[in-house]
Amino acid sequence: MAEIIDMPKLSDTMTVGTLVKWNAKEGDALKFGDIVCEVETDKATMEVQHTAADGVLLKRYAPDGAQLPVGQPIYAVGKAGEPAPEIGAAPSAAAPTPSEPTKTAFGEQSAIAMAAPIPESNPVPCIPQGGAVASLTADGRIKASPLAKKIAEEKGVDLSAVSGTGPGGRIVKSDVLSAEGKPAAKPSVAATAALAPVFSGAGIQEDKVLPVSTMRAVIARRLLESKTTVPHFYLEIEVDAKPLADLRESLNSKLAELSPEQGGIKFTVNDLILRATAEALRRVPVVNNAWNGDTIKQNGSVQLAFGVAIEDGLVTPVIRDAQAKSLRQIATEAKELIGKARKKKLTPNEMSGSTFTVTNLGMFGISGFFGIINMPNAAILSVGATFKKPVVNERNEIVVGHRMSIGLSVDHRVVDGADGAKFLQALKEILETPTLMLV
Repeated sequence: MAEIIDMPKLSDTMTVGTLVKWNAKEGDALKFGDIVCEVETDKATMEVQHTAADGVLLKRYAPDGAQLPVGQPIYAVGKAGEPAPEIGAAPSAAAPTPSEPTKTAFGEQSAIAMAAPIPESNPVPCIPQGGAVASLTADGRIKASPLAKKIAEEKGVDLSAVSGTGPGGRIVKSDVLSAEGKPAAKPSVAATAALAPVFSGAGIQEDKVLPVSTMRAVIARRLLESKTTVPHFYLEIEVDAKPLADLRESLNSKLAELSPEQGGIKFTVNDLILRATAEALRRVPVVNNAWNGDTIKQNGSVQLAFGVAIEDGLVTPVIRDAQAKSLRQIATEAKELIGKARKKKLTPNEMSGSTFTVTNLGMFGISGFFGIINMPNAAILSVGATFKKPVVNERNEIVVGHRMSIGLSVDHRVVDGADGAKFLQALKEILETPTLMLV
């Protein structure tokens, strides 16, 4: 007898999921553990495994992009040729709507949801560097299935040089496998001409109404809630970044070329800032607290979140107990979390429960800014780029200085101005004497 499989509850707070992609089609044989589809929840994009009896996928009850509440039928499985049960009209694709604040084992969800796939209407042809014709979505991204992207990354295939044979020019698994090992063709004269700018008066992109992804809806709700309910105040300090740069250069010159087995590692500026932040919070722990309605939660450990920009938004993975970890441990963990974030493999637990957040836009040349507090944190640190500028040294000489601007957005219900200033002073001392973070 045919069995109907419902939308599973993929996280402790999930009420609705967006069916991102089907991995199996009607008529396919299903065995226990097969990946049937991918579903975007309020926290991540997750794979749905077949956990019922082996059989044939008789019917899919929802199209790609459909929003389905937990418990809604998504597919039927049974014997080949067996009729599928009817459940009424199938759900249609719809834009997500913001949900109520979520809760986790660590408290209110403080991380932003994983990125949703970009709508793939109106593909735009382009001539990539290799001369093959690929297809882009309306916002300029290459159209490729998640499996094709994964295989391309593993095999080192440049998707911009692959022609898609899937619907609407979408790059699929077979396209990547066919392109593996083939040298990129030189662009033809026609391709080169197609790349030349055309001043036709056309707009920069198509006029259209875009659906709001689950991640973007969560970002919108969380930031609006933070900005309208948390009384922010802002502090800024300028740091001499030369000692930090010198330490990083010294460490990397000795360690970056070694193998991991020999202790090799390459530190980023952000690694050093994360370690310094954890140490500064040890010195001024009140900044690590959180507003909790009619009480203030005093957090004994530093659960340090940091922003990672991904497709269609931002996620904030968390380094647990950062105050107890060395620079090497923080750098290693941060690298692993960044890699998982960009592959959409972060778990909900890895994105929740933070007590303090660091966001860094220095790599984009931003001189300084103030982030919106990542609730329920009491503060967020905003790090700008290092710039050369004239400064007056201790001998009253004008010299070239390397300066970094650091901003702190603070919840005034929890932290007063003096405590915020003490935290920035401690951070400045550590960054300007960076060997302090190594002991």
